[in-house]
Amino acid sequence: MTDLVQIQELSKDYPVRRGLMQSRTSVVRALDRVSLGIREGECLALVGESGSGKSTLGRCVLALVDPSAGGVHFDSEDLFAMTSSARRKKRRDFQMIFQDPIGSLNPRLTVGSILAEPLEIHDMVAPSERHSRVLELLHMVGVPESAKAAYPHELSGGQRQRVAIARALASAPRFLVADEPVSALDVSLRGQIINLLLDLRERLQLTVLFIAHDLAVVEQIADRVAVMYAGQIVELASTDRVYRVPQHPYTVSLLSAVPRAERHSGRARVVLSGEPPNPAEFPEGCRFHPRCPIARERCRREEPVLVDVESEHEVSCHFQGELEW
Repeated sequence: MTDLVQIQELSKDYPVRRGLMQSRTSVVRALDRVSLGIREGECLALVGESGSGKSTLGRCVLALVDPSAGGVHFDSEDLFAMTSSARRKKRRDFQMIFQDPIGSLNPRLTVGSILAEPLEIHDMVAPSERHSRVLELLHMVGVPESAKAAYPHELSGGQRQRVAIARALASAPRFLVADEPVSALDVSLRGQIINLLLDLRERLQLTVLFIAHDLAVVEQIADRVAVMYAGQIVELASTDRVYRVPQHPYTVSLLSAVPRAERHSGRARVVLSGEPPNPAEFPEGCRFHPRCPIARERCRREEPVLVDVESEHEVSCHFQGELEW
């Protein structure tokens, strides 16, 4: 299977400025040399704690944020080598579903106008056909036609997120980045939205980057899982392997926090101490070692690299697989 999206040595720094003159005092590194391929037609889940760099990666992949180094190729074309006009034309092929539909939907526009806007921008259909296309999009995401005349604040949280999904689909994209699309919803609604995305992905043959902080959310939707910590990928494998034989201690800790109806008698919860490192001042060696229950002297001195431990199972750890699961 070929890669639709290729992320190559991607880094993103944000300057920290202080004082009246707003002079640059340090740099926050949100992403650090991330390389990743997203295969055409797959759903790749990107998981990790808040501040690990997941959303920054999603925004860089869609060229909403310019990286400090590295590149992104979409369908073999370098997004950051394109002119702004060429990138604007290309943008119809990749869209984003944001975490907060209240913040991402224009409160001054009706749902009908929100869905018609991308059709007009990308000149997708004739003006006379926009009304029927808007109704088609509403039907596709399970929102009644009567919502066309409503404003976002008049809808429920689940309906707003469905409208946000419909807007992302309006330009008939090939690739979607879903940035924690269910984290702002009630538990009762999360399953509905996950099932909707599963159905849409199959019907429309979409490639999806699904960003989440909770491994419990991605188990049923993802083909592969990439685990992020402190701006780097620390484990990448099929969903089955990540849940069955996790190799990185951080992945084990995330999985141990997932509630299970049936838990193996030998599995004890791995509770991490401390906090993720300051992205303006990462520790030497492995970035996870201050919190790792199996860290040794080598971990404090030598930074691990992402290597294959099994077929299509990559891990960045000196002592992978030693923390029992």
